[in-house]
Amino acid sequence: MIKVGIIGCGKIAQKRHIPEYAEHPQVQILAYYDLNLARAQALAAQYGGKAYDSYQALLANTDIDAVSVCTANHSHAGITIAALNAGKHVLCEKPMATTLEDCEAMVATAKANKRFLMIGQNQRLAKAHVKAKQLLKEGLIGDLVTFRTTFGHAGPETWSIDPGKDTWFFDKNQAVMGAMADLGIHKTDLIHFLTDQTIVETTARLLTLDKRDATGSLIGVDDNAICIYRLSGGAIGTMSASWTHYGVEDNSTILYGTKGIMRIYDDPNFAIIVNLNSGERILFELDKIQTNEDQTKSGVIDLFVDSLVTNTEPEISGAEVLKSMRVIFASIESSQTGMPVAINHD
Repeated sequence: MIKVGIIGCGKIAQKRHIPEYAEHPQVQILAYYDLNLARAQALAAQYGGKAYDSYQALLANTDIDAVSVCTANHSHAGITIAALNAGKHVLCEKPMATTLEDCEAMVATAKANKRFLMIGQNQRLAKAHVKAKQLLKEGLIGDLVTFRTTFGHAGPETWSIDPGKDTWFFDKNQAVMGAMADLGIHKTDLIHFLTDQTIVETTARLLTLDKRDATGSLIGVDDNAICIYRLSGGAIGTMSASWTHYGVEDNSTILYGTKGIMRIYDDPNFAIIVNLNSGERILFELDKIQTNEDQTKSGVIDLFVDSLVTNTEPEISGAEVLKSMRVIFASIESSQTGMPVAINHD
C-alpha cells in the first residue's frame, strides 16, 4: 500500500489528485496540508487521514511514501525539494517551477535522494495523443513539415478554488507566469511527446491583452502567448496559449506532413481526423479532451502509483519535463528581447 500526502488542497487536488488516489486500490491518503487549514480538515473528514498546519510537519511523518504538490506556482520548487530531501517521492503539478535553476535543482535533488519526481503533464496520457504519436511514428502522414497547437479557454478565474479576479493565478508574486506556464507548457510538452524531437529555437510574444484584476488594472502576468517553434528534425510550427478564448475551449493540434494532415481534438465527434494526399479520410473515435467544465480521469495518478509499485522511473519524469521548461523560459526571454532564442538541451 502506497501512503500519500496532499500538499495544497485547491481545485486541482480536489478534482483530480484526491479522488483518483481515493479510488486506487493500492493507495491510502494519510495527510493533507493547505494554507486554509479548514479546507484540509474538511478533506480529511471526507476521505480519511489527518490535516496538518504546516507542510513541514506533514513531511516529518515517516509513514508517508509520496506527496502530491498542488500549491501555487511560486512554491513548487521549495516544497518539492523539501519533500525529496525528506525521502518522499513527488508528483508535482505543472508548471514544474518558476525558474530554470529551480527546475534543475528539483531534478538534481530527486537523483541525489534516489526518489522519483513526476510532473503532472496529463496531455501525454490523452488517448488521442497516444494514438497520434503511434500514427506519426508509423509514417501515416509522412515526415512532419509544420504544425499548429493551441490551448485556449476563458481563464482560470472561474476554475480556481477561490474564484474571481483576486485569484492567485493573476498575482505576479504567486503565479510568476500566466497563460504560457498554465496552458503553454501543456502544448509545448505535447509537441516533444508527439514528435520525439526537441524544440531547438523559439520566437515568442507574451502579452496581457484583456484580463483585469479586482482593481480594474491589467493583470501582472501574460494572458496570451504565441510562439514559433523550430524542431530538431527541421519542422516549424506555432504554439498558442490563451486565457481569452471566451467561447468554446480550443485544445487542438494539427500536424502537416508530406503525405497528409492529422487533426487532433479538432472535431467534436472524432478525436483524430487524417486527410491523406490520396484523398483517403480516416476517422478515429477515441475520447474527448478534458475541459475545465468536464473533468475526466487524467491517468496521472495511476501512472505515478504504478511507478512507485514497480520501482520504475515515471514516464513523465522531472528530467523529461525539464526539456519543455527550458522552452518556456527561452520563450519568455524571446518575448522580452524581441529576438529568436536557441535552446540548449545538453
